[in-house]
Amino acid sequence: MKMLRFLLAIAFLALGASPAAAQSATETVLVRAGRLVDVLAGRVLTDQLIRIEDGRVVSVGAFPATASPQSAEGGTLVDWSAYTIVPGLMDMHSHLVGDITSSNVAAPLMSSQARDALLGVSHARDTLMAGFTTVRDVGAYRAFTDVALRDAINEGIVPGPRMYVAGAYITVTKGGGEVTGLAPDVIVPPEFRRGVADNETEIRQRVRELVAGGADIIKVIATGAVLTSGTTPAASEYTEAQLRALVEEAAGLGVYVAAHAHGAEGIKRAVRAGVRSIEHGSYLDDEAIRLMRRRPVWLVADIYNGDYIDEIGRRDGWPAEIMRKNTETTATQREGFRRAVRAGVRIAYGTDSGVYPHADVGRQFAYMVRYGMTPMQAIQSATISAAQLLGREAEIGAIAPGRRADLVAVSGDPLQNIELLHTGVVGVMKDGVIYRRPN
Repeated sequence: MKMLRFLLAIAFLALGASPAAAQSATETVLVRAGRLVDVLAGRVLTDQLIRIEDGRVVSVGAFPATASPQSAEGGTLVDWSAYTIVPGLMDMHSHLVGDITSSNVAAPLMSSQARDALLGVSHARDTLMAGFTTVRDVGAYRAFTDVALRDAINEGIVPGPRMYVAGAYITVTKGGGEVTGLAPDVIVPPEFRRGVADNETEIRQRVRELVAGGADIIKVIATGAVLTSGTTPAASEYTEAQLRALVEEAAGLGVYVAAHAHGAEGIKRAVRAGVRSIEHGSYLDDEAIRLMRRRPVWLVADIYNGDYIDEIGRRDGWPAEIMRKNTETTATQREGFRRAVRAGVRIAYGTDSGVYPHADVGRQFAYMVRYGMTPMQAIQSATISAAQLLGREAEIGAIAPGRRADLVAVSGDPLQNIELLHTGVVGVMKDGVIYRRPN
């Protein structure tokens, strides 16, 4: 882990000095917001003054009529009066470490631990510059590289979003969380198989090991996967009893479980077992929606992803099996998402970034509106709703007193044109420090 931190520091130097080096989080900062999206009340306020001290919001109110437009007393003024200000955005299904997904099923084995970590530095920076100040990183093939990146960001070694990490995938042998599609005599290194568990005893042991290694959450692969060769997305890979044991062990250690689940039966098993979130939800049926509506469980559905896989997969000759599974799940997932929105299921923004470039993490907003959400609901899914999923709604997710000062300046009005959350981000502040400024 010390070597990883050294490599992360080298990557930081290669990327250039962080804006944090020029600004202290302890400064008093006054941000003038032309329009401020209040996600708690679901409204937009105009000409607001946000007071920030020690990296947290102290007050939000109307910009004083007697103040000069270019100045304000008691701190450094950041004039974002020409922009719409939204809370720092959050991606609840990201993969920052390692390569972007490609046609080569052996690609994870063709990169070193050092290279994976250095790629993570670049991806973290791209994510932050896109306006995402918090992510839930839901698994890396090489165990605990995500922990090292999270810690490096927290220590100020490299710039990036606040990370909550899984450490590795808990998966059955040759299941959706394994590196598969290799020749039978190829031995996958142990660090890629830290989460493999085939019975209740092994499941409980893996949970303990991951939490001891620094995981904030547990990620279980409850069904097969679209991008894992030899697995079937609709097929369950753990029993309900096994999932319940996993949730119980995690809860005893103070963490919750996110369940990768495409198939309807796998979704229902995971929900009944007590997981905190369902990832993907491609074959979500009416019974599963009713279960999710009645329980404190969140849907995190990557409904942009299918278009990217189809486009790039055709261009680059991805395996026919992967392309077939992507075609079979994409439209079904989007229709299930639409029905979940209509039914009032809790939904948090999550993209599976890492399958596609992290700079494009905001692309999914337009898809969420296309498939049933209002623009305000889509913004809330990536702010206060995501914070509630994390259990951090008192800390992040809104621009309000007491919360961390995570702000994003958008050129234009994203409530009129939601695509601006992808194309119009011009300013980014995290913990009161500006990392991106309008040109």
